[in-house]
Amino acid sequence: MPGGVWLVLAIVGVAFVFDFINGFHDSANSIATVVSTRVLSPKFAVAWAAFFNFVAAFGFGTAVAKTIGSGMIDISIVDPHVILAGLIGAILWNLATWYYGLPSSSSHAIIGAYGGAAVAKAGVSALLLAGWVKPILFIFLSPLIGMALGFGMMVGVAWTFRRATPRAVDVWFRRMQLVSAAAYSLSHGTNDAQKTMGIVVGLLVSAQQLFANFPIRALHLTDPKVIPLWVILWAHAAIALGTFFGGWRIVKTMGSRLTKLQPVHGFCAETAGAAAIFLASWQGIPVSTTHTITGSIVGVGSAQRVSAVRWGIAGRIVWAWVLTIPAAAGIAGISYLLLHAFLG
Repeated sequence: MPGGVWLVLAIVGVAFVFDFINGFHDSANSIATVVSTRVLSPKFAVAWAAFFNFVAAFGFGTAVAKTIGSGMIDISIVDPHVILAGLIGAILWNLATWYYGLPSSSSHAIIGAYGGAAVAKAGVSALLLAGWVKPILFIFLSPLIGMALGFGMMVGVAWTFRRATPRAVDVWFRRMQLVSAAAYSLSHGTNDAQKTMGIVVGLLVSAQQLFANFPIRALHLTDPKVIPLWVILWAHAAIALGTFFGGWRIVKTMGSRLTKLQPVHGFCAETAGAAAIFLASWQGIPVSTTHTITGSIVGVGSAQRVSAVRWGIAGRIVWAWVLTIPAAAGIAGISYLLLHAFLG
């Protein structure tokens, strides 16, 4: 095979490494509430979340992948260096925020980095600006939607079970939180794994001429809106493995430092977060699952009382959100210039 084919396949491997790190980084979002409420031990919680991250490969569509693959960047300027630089930018930002225990958005890291690399190559004209409206808008809307749903769920559940004893409520919602944790992990896998699918398909479409004589027909892609089954399965397998190995630094922030949770609170937060993410995925919007579940937890906490939320911690998280897209874009832009200079 030509050297260019090997380079493209290596970058596909890097994309799935990003997907693994995405799961590793975001595993806390999937398991923090169910661990902090002691419904599941960390070991069983990560296995539960990883399983449903993978199951999301079946039957939940690929609308988000199509948005990433063809709706945000002019596919004609995409090449292996743009993709590789974007992946480097997203991976480095994810690792930095993981190290400092900040639940930043892997989703916004990858779209920011992808955009930054494209701009470094071809300027702002590389961006399909209309395709960025919803993802940028949902930076602000997704935590607010999660907060509103979490608040509403908590108020509704509190009213419904107002005559139940605390013990009965605890026993019931310990069981129900298994369902809500599964639903949240399904929604997480549905939205987040598709971002990597879109990146991989965009890469293969841009490099299609290299695969003219390649024996595996699944790689012969000409349409960025066609997502092959092998890409879907590998993306979900990578994010599930990342979730299984987990990002324990962030669990503490999400599960105990932001607000104190009981099983009923965990159920409401996870159900609200899952509902918001499924809605966005159905519309093909790449949202931050981190933003959404954080907003849900804050909404559940504030439904008890405003002082139940540690707003200083929430403020640090918001700063990480604000910085993610420009920081990842900057790292990716520098990476592209270095790759172009040294590899040509």
